Amino acid sequence: MTAKQLEKSIQEIWELFRETGRKFEESRREFEKRDERLSQKVAAVGEQVAALTGKWGKFVEGLIAPAAERLFKARGIEVDKIYQRVRAHKNGAALEVDIMAINRRDAVLIEAKSTLKTADIDEHLERLARFKQFFPEYQDRRVFGAVAGIVIEEEADRYAYRNGLFVIAQSGETVAILNDEKFVPQVW
Repeated sequence: MTAKQLEKSIQEIWELFRETGRKFEESRREFEKRDERLSQKVAAVGEQVAALTGKWGKFVEGLIAPAAERLFKARGIEVDKIYQRVRAHKNGAALEVDIMAINRRDAVLIEAKSTLKTADIDEHLERLARFKQFFPEYQDRRVFGAVAGIVIEEEADRYAYRNGLFVIAQSGETVAILNDEKFVPQVW
């Protein structure tokens, strides 16, 4: 191989490197564009799921709230007012109750979920413990807790029962309290 041929081969190799670099840069830019489009689509799907979950949650609350008066009357708690999505703020913290059924003596705080899990029960127990701090106007009332679910994960109903909560579930075309007659609710 002559020096001229060697020089030409080296130039061809450098040109291949430059071409490979250009193609790599084009691929990188195309990948970034696709990644950005994918991120936007994932974000949009996340928003749609959140909206659907919120609507499903409202549906579940809408199923439970009208039945609360009947359900708790059968358990000796005469409900005369029912509120949905009750919120309070204190010292930068917030507390929200899905459904609150009250009378002059009692308040029943109901957490409604499409799928009830033990983690939801733990959160509701914390909410019950803090309720009177956020709603001091209910200091003189007995506060009971209830959880409701269209689907109840395995053991969640027993866990709620053992923690003194009423358990509400779908029963036919309506809802019912699952707790047996031996059940003694926790008072907060």
